Amino acid sequence: MYILMIVLGLIGFDIGRFPGLIVGVALGYWLSKKARRINLNVQGGLAQAQSQYMESTFAVMGAMCKADGVITREEIQAAEVLFDRFRLSPENRERAKQAFNRGKSADFDLDAELAKVMQLTHGHRVLLQMFLQVQLTAIAADGQMHPAEHQMLLRVARGLGLTEAEVRQLEAMLRGASAQGGAGSQTSSRQQIDDAYEVLGVSPSDSDEEIKKAYRRLMSQNHPDKLASKGLPESMRDMAEQKTREITHAYDVIKAARATP
Repeated sequence: MYILMIVLGLIGFDIGRFPGLIVGVALGYWLSKKARRINLNVQGGLAQAQSQYMESTFAVMGAMCKADGVITREEIQAAEVLFDRFRLSPENRERAKQAFNRGKSADFDLDAELAKVMQLTHGHRVLLQMFLQVQLTAIAADGQMHPAEHQMLLRVARGLGLTEAEVRQLEAMLRGASAQGGAGSQTSSRQQIDDAYEVLGVSPSDSDEEIKKAYRRLMSQNHPDKLASKGLPESMRDMAEQKTREITHAYDVIKAARATP
């Protein structure tokens, strides 16, 4: 505040001597107060949007987990793990539980909830992908995906304006994360390579330069700071960072495969 007042005061003094100084200082004070008020409004609006994003995440998760007619113990545990992973406060944890229960109720309006998410994220594709990634993580917690759950996943993706190719990309990313650190068989190694191409959205026929460009583009789009500025809750930063690690892992898998004679 004071810097702006001093700068405008000096400009005013240079233009109109002492009266100009008074006007400049007054204008600097007014502009500083205005900017601070706008900043507070923006921050408050962002915090509210982040809270609503989190609630919608768990509401849709409740609907996803109930898609096959039963919510397994593993799926409930997965939700609780996410409570911890997102470092939810006791109050926010309770709100997340209520949202999860709302989502699994018979009268839950999934399409309306997805429309709300679209509005909250302003259609930012990476935020929508992150939202879907959380859902996929939850329903895959029991080690299998029921056909009804997969259909629900596709329905959610369509409601968010995402394509089946993006769903396959997230599924490949999940398999890649599970495979990291394992010895694996020749078949699983082939699967890892195929999944790596899927994660980067490239094909084996693409050049090394094209694959590098795709990798850099994904890393830029998924940078945690960039996502936070678009509305991703700070509590979900860890998941955003994990996604960049998985993208890097996919790139490393492709480079290693191409280096092998």
